[in-house]
Amino acid sequence: MSNPAEVLLRRFVGAAESITEPSPFTLNAWLSRPDIVPCGELLLVRATMEPGRCHPFHHHPTREEIIYVVSGQAEQWCGSEYRILKPGEMVLIPKGEVHGTYNPFREPVVFLAILSPASAAEPAMVDVSTEAPWAGLRQGFTPCT
Repeated sequence: MSNPAEVLLRRFVGAAESITEPSPFTLNAWLSRPDIVPCGELLLVRATMEPGRCHPFHHHPTREEIIYVVSGQAEQWCGSEYRILKPGEMVLIPKGEVHGTYNPFREPVVFLAILSPASAAEPAMVDVSTEAPWAGLRQGFTPCT
């Protein structure tokens, strides 16, 4: 955790100041959150998802999100629609919209996730991957864990 006085003054965040944490889905390098920079509205994380992995269907009841692909490609779902996102492409996910990010490809996908507001009420995320219709939506697609 950063020194609170340093956080109040920090505007630039390099690799050394980011906070890297594994999640069940990705390896996350946090660049903007309240313990890193004095920003109350935006979260920014650079996520790396290995081949065959996914962040299954879920939603953020109190946040909107942008996912921007830096490298690799992602099978990105927003509601019941999906697209293959390639570098330089993004998806806007409205607050409360069910979505999922899947990597059935042979290379890792690196993406930026921008969420707002940073100080949103809990729950931050609700997993719906075992509920209908989400549990069966990817039937016939390459499985991801």
